[in-house]
Amino acid sequence: MSTPASFPPRSLRPGLLLTLLAGAQFLVVLNTSIVNVALPAIGQDLELTPNGLAWIVTAYLIAFGALLPLGGRLTDLLGHRTAFLAGLLVFAVGSLAAGVSSGAGILIGARAVQGIGAALLSPASLAILLAHWDPGPGRGKALGIWGAASAAGGAAGVLLSGVLTSALGWWAIFAISALLTLPGLIATPLLLARSERKRTARLDVPGALIVTVGLTLLVYGLGAKDTTPLPDFVLPAAGMLLLSALMPIERRAKDPLLPPALLRTRSVATGNLLMLLLGAVWVATFFFLPLYQQKVLGYSPLEAGLTQLPLAAALMAASWAAGRLRGALLPGLIVLAAGLLWLARLPLDGAFLPDLLGPSVLIGAGLGLAFVPLTALGIERAEPRHAGIAGGLINTSRQVGGALGLAILTTLAAPVAAQATPALATLAYGYRRALVAAALIALLAAAGAGIHLLRGRNRATTSAPALPGSS
Repeated sequence: MSTPASFPPRSLRPGLLLTLLAGAQFLVVLNTSIVNVALPAIGQDLELTPNGLAWIVTAYLIAFGALLPLGGRLTDLLGHRTAFLAGLLVFAVGSLAAGVSSGAGILIGARAVQGIGAALLSPASLAILLAHWDPGPGRGKALGIWGAASAAGGAAGVLLSGVLTSALGWWAIFAISALLTLPGLIATPLLLARSERKRTARLDVPGALIVTVGLTLLVYGLGAKDTTPLPDFVLPAAGMLLLSALMPIERRAKDPLLPPALLRTRSVATGNLLMLLLGAVWVATFFFLPLYQQKVLGYSPLEAGLTQLPLAAALMAASWAAGRLRGALLPGLIVLAAGLLWLARLPLDGAFLPDLLGPSVLIGAGLGLAFVPLTALGIERAEPRHAGIAGGLINTSRQVGGALGLAILTTLAAPVAAQATPALATLAYGYRRALVAAALIALLAAAGAGIHLLRGRNRATTSAPALPGSS
């Protein structure tokens, strides 16, 4: 790994910087799941309806997913360090407000503020990583560690939610998030040189509005079925209609939010399309597996969280390994599909060791082996001036893919659950259908990855070498 000039001349500084970037991504993903086990306690204290509880989850996800492209563009315009620090500060304010909130409206608003901070943090951390690690094995290893931290955040959220809520109360899950921002706020000015602001560039306001409003309608519409008086298809359709108007506007913009040249880059387009599919599978797995464990097998929330540790450990280990391996993407997607098909057996009298451990490890390994190469694929050919928006775009694809996949797969499972008897067999059968469909999505992504690899081998290239795991 080369040591960029912006590092102070001490050998430990690159490692400390990578710890900072991985920690930021850990914090972002941690807060997608840290409220899950605490929701009943929050609902009881604040007298929330089920729809109100759902908003505590979706307020963060909608703000995060809808603002990621804008956060990526602001990273490029304001400078990486400035955007990273701003993201940490906004996230800390949102976390503190959530921890001391005394009403549902304040808590939901605070969660949205956390999402805004995350939409700056995640693309900024990727842009800094790209700026400080050159293409090749060094960057691949750094991305592997960054991806492993992302996987750790999802698992830690479930565990911390149960432990902190039981020991101290639900406010503690937000207090820990605020405390975790402090090391970053202190270390960032010490580890990063001030990045130059692009004074000649301007924010593409029409493009930012279209992307933000379009993604908000799409993500909210997909996750808010039966909670509005409108037919379920209206809000997603309105979001898609808005987003379809983006490219004609961007082609005429002086400083477009989503540069057409970036979207025409084959690796960027392919990486985002496949990440959309992987996001659908990822979210569906972590949605249906705990439901099966709790509703069919009778696990407590904490037991469900603990029994997902092997999946999380496999995901972290595979993410770390994927940064050091070449050709991990296609095998990872195939392993993921195999694990989902194995898990889809879902016996009514299932036990952890014979029925859940094996498929959980395969699913975790497949997700990790695919996630890091797909992240690399979506950002590695982007020009340095577009690093922030490329990082925001690949994260947006994962978030939107998750919302889209969850909407489709829950719809697929629900009618079966309404018709069959007895109740446990009904639920298990519905979950089976959803997991088989998720496996088919993983196989579709594998087919897309195979086509991309074949085209790449048949085309002579004079660009920089590919990252480990992306070929």
